[in-house]
Amino acid sequence: MTALVTIASPDLRVTVSPSVGGTITNITHRATWLSVLGQVPWDTIAAPIASFAARDETEWLTRYTGGWPLLFPNGGDACSSDGVFHGFHGEASIAPWEFTASDTAIRLTRRFHTVPVEMVRELVVEGDVLAVHEHLRMLGSQPLEVMWGHHPTFGTDLLAGPVEITCGGGNVMVDSGLESPVNPLVPAATGQWPIVDGRHGPYDLSRPSGPISSLAYLYDFTDGWIAMRRTDNAIAAVLSWDARRFPCVWLWYEINGIQDAPWNGSTSLIGLEPSTTMPAHGLATAKSRGSAVLRLSPGEEISTTLRLRVFKPDGPVTSPR
Repeated sequence: MTALVTIASPDLRVTVSPSVGGTITNITHRATWLSVLGQVPWDTIAAPIASFAARDETEWLTRYTGGWPLLFPNGGDACSSDGVFHGFHGEASIAPWEFTASDTAIRLTRRFHTVPVEMVRELVVEGDVLAVHEHLRMLGSQPLEVMWGHHPTFGTDLLAGPVEITCGGGNVMVDSGLESPVNPLVPAATGQWPIVDGRHGPYDLSRPSGPISSLAYLYDFTDGWIAMRRTDNAIAAVLSWDARRFPCVWLWYEINGIQDAPWNGSTSLIGLEPSTTMPAHGLATAKSRGSAVLRLSPGEEISTTLRLRVFKPDGPVTSPR
């Protein structure tokens, strides 16, 4: 089992778990020593699942520390598609990655078992920015449909006080399948960011507070970015990406909401998750609904970059820079 790997700049300290999904487990702003990624309040297993496919969410959560997993080639529910079983949130999030590292960068490589795809990820810290460069190469002889997304979940010091979320998105749609007594949103409601119909009137998604357990989708981005700022200006994080590659964001609130184990009403996470596809219920469901998925052709190669800036703000975040 591989130990955690740390890379750093004078401004940021980033920890990665190559052995379980290449997950980014911690990002700390060094001037304030405040952390921005979320953590779960239960003990997890620091080893990959042998099959590289979590049978369901419960099994996946045994490896989920919070942080920033990669979702590929599936996102959401475990399912079978074209005769292949895809685990909950996909192989990439749960399997080991080969790696090399320097003081400021780590290079992660995986040839997937569930799909004929190789991916190289380079995580580079420069100043107050973590850049995530990803290069995908399709090795199969037949076209392939997949989901590709990122699951950065924020919490710890960033959620230690009230927060404000701002973004380059235009519209929002509430997930239709999440039923919860602490979901204040009307299922399948649509609206212009940040307001959607709530069970007790209009709900402002930019100013969440607990207890809440909700899932919604942002889309129609004019520019691919989303930010979360603690309203006392102690710390902020802004994520940017190519909105042509990831045209929607899964917006997941879990703030002291789910009372069942292992959450136990004591988990504070907000996911700001760029993706190729909505809804977040697995590849088979997306295909059956005619939702957009990523179609890969034999020999195709795709490169993309996401950037996360972590800094002490001086007011509302209105752009990714």
